[in-house]
Amino acid sequence: MFIPLHDANTLKRIRLQYVTLGLIAANCLVYLLTAVASEQFIEATVIGLGYIPATLFDNVVRPPNLVLVPDQATYITYSFLHGDIFHLGGNMLFLWVFGDNVEDALGHFRFLIFYLACAAAGAFMHGLLVPTSHAPLIGASGAVAGIIAAYLILHPRVKVWVLAFGRVPLRLPAWILLALWILFQFAMIALDGEGEVSWAAHVGGIIAGAVLVLVLRRRDVPLLDQTVVTPKAAEVERPAPPPPAEAPSPWGRR
Repeated sequence: MFIPLHDANTLKRIRLQYVTLGLIAANCLVYLLTAVASEQFIEATVIGLGYIPATLFDNVVRPPNLVLVPDQATYITYSFLHGDIFHLGGNMLFLWVFGDNVEDALGHFRFLIFYLACAAAGAFMHGLLVPTSHAPLIGASGAVAGIIAAYLILHPRVKVWVLAFGRVPLRLPAWILLALWILFQFAMIALDGEGEVSWAAHVGGIIAGAVLVLVLRRRDVPLLDQTVVTPKAAEVERPAPPPPAEAPSPWGRR
């Protein structure tokens, strides 16, 4: 639908979004390690770290030589694997444009928890839709979908530069772009629920992100780009300045 390029939204509470940058670096590093490996290694990694619904919902067991982590851990590990450079690039671009402001609103540690929880929610929703599937789910789309939902709730009025349909540069309010993107995910889960793209993972991440941002955001962070108004009861009354000293009369006292 659109490719995000830049948002005019400066950081207000943190100096550097190092969790966002760390997640981008981790995803890119994992992709580079798998991109130069043999096909056998890639297959083993995808099966060993990807999220396979049947292993958690249908009592299917992965081959012992391909069990790299416990089945429950794949709710997280799958999100660091990507099928190709376009899959990786799309997710990391959304994370780069929108992740820093969500990290700013939540704080570093809580943002990391938020990201991983959205990834897990995406995998869980995918498993609910296709519980007997043996196909591994990979990609950070569920986590990124949670970030998009949180950004929409936090900063709907911020203007974002995008390439609409990959060609036309536009600068539009975030609520138009992100609301359309979210509606598209819900429409596609109904129209193409069992296609190659896991729309269910996107929807799971969206729901988790919308809920968690309300719980994990800093206390002083408003929603919907509202201005924080200090209650009058919290205002400290300043003492009135003393009256100016009366200048002595040059004629003295009478």
